[in-house]
Amino acid sequence: MRYKYLAITTAIFTLSLSNISFAQKKVKTNPLKEEVKASVDKRFDALTDLSDRIWSFEEIAFRETQSAKALADYAEELGFRVTKGVAEIPTAFVAEYGSGSPVIGILGEFDALPGLSQNKVPYKSPLNEGAPGHGCGHNLFGVASLGAAASIKDLIDQGKIKGTVRFYGTPAEEKFFGKLWMVRAGLFKDVDVVMDWHPAAETKAAVQKGLALVDFQVEFFGQAAHASADPWNGRSASDALELYTSGINYYREHIKPTVRIHYHIQDAGQVVNVVPDYSRIWVRVRDSSREGLVPVWKRVEEMAEGAAILANVDYKVNLISGVHEVLVNRTGSAALQKNLESLGSISYTEEEQNFAKKIQEATGKPQIGLVSKIEPMEETAEHSMGGSTDVGDVSWVVPTIRLSATTAPNGTPWHSWAVVAAGGMSIGHKGMAYAAKALSMTMVDLFQNPELVESVKAEFKEKKGDYVYKGFVPDGPPPINSNLQ
Repeated sequence: MRYKYLAITTAIFTLSLSNISFAQKKVKTNPLKEEVKASVDKRFDALTDLSDRIWSFEEIAFRETQSAKALADYAEELGFRVTKGVAEIPTAFVAEYGSGSPVIGILGEFDALPGLSQNKVPYKSPLNEGAPGHGCGHNLFGVASLGAAASIKDLIDQGKIKGTVRFYGTPAEEKFFGKLWMVRAGLFKDVDVVMDWHPAAETKAAVQKGLALVDFQVEFFGQAAHASADPWNGRSASDALELYTSGINYYREHIKPTVRIHYHIQDAGQVVNVVPDYSRIWVRVRDSSREGLVPVWKRVEEMAEGAAILANVDYKVNLISGVHEVLVNRTGSAALQKNLESLGSISYTEEEQNFAKKIQEATGKPQIGLVSKIEPMEETAEHSMGGSTDVGDVSWVVPTIRLSATTAPNGTPWHSWAVVAAGGMSIGHKGMAYAAKALSMTMVDLFQNPELVESVKAEFKEKKGDYVYKGFVPDGPPPINSNLQ
């Protein structure tokens, strides 16, 4: 009997502990976070439809007329105050709701990449041959961010939180970096914290800096002549261009491993029997920091003069734009990390995993399917590699919290048809909804916890130090209708 009594007592004690644990978990659950998640679920069909429409528009930098209109129209339908054509950019807009502090911003992109049109199938099959496609998932990006802003708008509307939520429709990230002109126009001056996300092949708090970069164009001006009858009367702009690229390529041996140099020859002459009197090249220099970038950039620019002297032609260097590396905010990222752990990983159907594996097979990657496990927050590397983003410039004028969410199979080549395919079907849609939830949950933290906002701002101030931000952007209006397209 004594053993039976002990067993019953132990069972009751265990049950009591279980109830205590459950009660603790219940206390920790934030009801407003549950509401914003439900808000995203409620709008999932509308958000998916909006994403698919932008996916089908296939619009490149500064040409995103339909995409911007679709997002702005939806924001107006939801009750946001929308200001269009900001920063002298027809496709840039701001959608705002609420009043007073804090002001929490959220970024949304929607431009596509040239030549990546693709059907929603796991093998290369252009939807419209030669047309653009969303090879970076921006059809999902802007929509998820607006969905998150809408869920916060609901709470403000119901009087459950106070402050202002502001969605930024930011065009031309893929080529000209539209946020540079939005920063220059002062559109972020009164913002306390900005939220940002990007489609990816994994889900995590984004705490790497990426690369700073600068884009510039070099033009060479010579003298045309008959290539056979009197070539001695010609001064070849094409020769100058070839000498210039040779100089760049020899220089690669003597730069640090963090540096990247790319170029795209835009014009090297029109016909074979004419000595070309004009040539043009787009050059991009990157490094892991703006400090490392600037001397390499200036050196590569100087090489244009040398090439011009050798070919006996004139030259001109035109700054296009450039971006800073991201100023990572780990305080804000830690708050985001907790929400990711609360949400857990995205679950996928067998059909979605098979779709992913077929993409991996088609692109020569290990067929492991989709990965969405929430790992512990990474350390921020001193020299992050990878891509670049104009979010970096925003992060130097206002504290910025960033997220990566799974919208494509692991190992997928980015800026490729494979990302377009996944972003137009349920894999992308799930990542979009997940991002909207994680972003809105973290925004709830910011609205409810003034101490968190101040801590985020304190880290930003400390890391920025005495650096006075200046964007790599030329004087004058954005290059909306330039020959750079």
